[in-house]
Amino acid sequence: MELPDESGALKVVLKVDVPRSLFVHKSPGGYFRRQGNSKREMPPDLLARLFQQRSQARLIRFDEQTVPQANLDDLVPDLWQRFAGLLTRSSREDLLVKLGIARQDEDGVIRPTVAGILMATKDPRKWMPNAFIQAVAYRGRDILTEGDTAYQLDAADLTGALDVQIMAACAFVKKNMRVAAIKHMGRKDIPQYDLAAVFEVVVNAAAHRDYSIYGSKIRLRMFADRLELYSPGTVTNTMTVESLPFRQSTRNETVTSLLARCQVPAEEEELARHRTHMMDKRGEGVPIILERSRALSGREPVYRLIDDAELVLTMYAASAGVSNESGGV
Repeated sequence: MELPDESGALKVVLKVDVPRSLFVHKSPGGYFRRQGNSKREMPPDLLARLFQQRSQARLIRFDEQTVPQANLDDLVPDLWQRFAGLLTRSSREDLLVKLGIARQDEDGVIRPTVAGILMATKDPRKWMPNAFIQAVAYRGRDILTEGDTAYQLDAADLTGALDVQIMAACAFVKKNMRVAAIKHMGRKDIPQYDLAAVFEVVVNAAAHRDYSIYGSKIRLRMFADRLELYSPGTVTNTMTVESLPFRQSTRNETVTSLLARCQVPAEEEELARHRTHMMDKRGEGVPIILERSRALSGREPVYRLIDDAELVLTMYAASAGVSNESGGV
C-alpha cells in the first residue's frame, strides 16, 4: 500500500500480518520483541509471562490451551459427540467447554483447545504440524545398510484423531512384524511383539507426549531385532525413567480423560483384551509393557532419555536372530 509521509508524499509501505502462534518461537540469537523501530531482547519477567500464557511452563496444562486460528466449526461433530454421554442436553458451546474440547480465549472467543484439535478433527496437522506418528519399518538392524538401496520395507505418516493414530500404529506393527511358527505337538505361532504391549506403548506415547515442543513428532521405528518408539518430551514432574513402572503422572489431563472415553474397536480385541477403552488412568500401562514383552522375547524393554527432550522405548523382538527380509514362517 502507499501512505503519505510527513511532507504528504506517497511512500510504499509493506504490511505483514503475523497470526498469533500456539508456540513460543526462538530466533538464532534468543527471544526478541519489537519495540518502536528496533528489536529488543525480552527481559526475563516478560519471557516468563509469555511461556506461562502459552502453557509451555506447565503452570497451565498445554492441552487446555486454546488454538489460535481455529474455531468451533473446525471440530467434527461425529468425533466430539461420542464424548457427550449425559451432557447431550447442553448447548454445543457448553458441552465442548465441559469436555475440555473448547474454552474461552483471552478475547472472550470460544475456540478449540489443543485437546479438542487432537481428539475431534480429522487432521490435527492443519494447526499442529507435528501431531502425527511417523512409522518406518527397516529391512535390517540399522537404518541404512551400506550399499542397500531398498533399506525400508514400509513407511507411513499416521494422522487423524489420536485414537485413529493409535490404532493405525498398532496395525502398522502387526503388518510389518514377522510371525514364526513352532511345530511341536501342533503349530504354535510366535509373533515378534506382543500386540497388547505395543498397544500400551503407542497409547502412552500419544497421551503423554509433550505437544508444546514445536517440530517434534512421535517416531515409530521397526528393525529386524527391535522396535523403537520416540516420544517428544521428558518424563513428567518428579518422575524418573527408573520410576516409570511404579509411579503414575499425567502431562495432558484432558487428552487422557478423552482417551479414557474412547472404546477400543470390537474387531481389535487382540490388541486390548485387558481393557475396553483406550486408557484406564490407573498407571498399568508400563507394567503391562514390561511384563508381556519380557515374557515373549526374554529381554527387558529399555526406557532412556535423549538430551532431556525425548523419551525412547526399545522393545526387543522374539526370535531376534531371524532375518526380517522374508515373510512369516
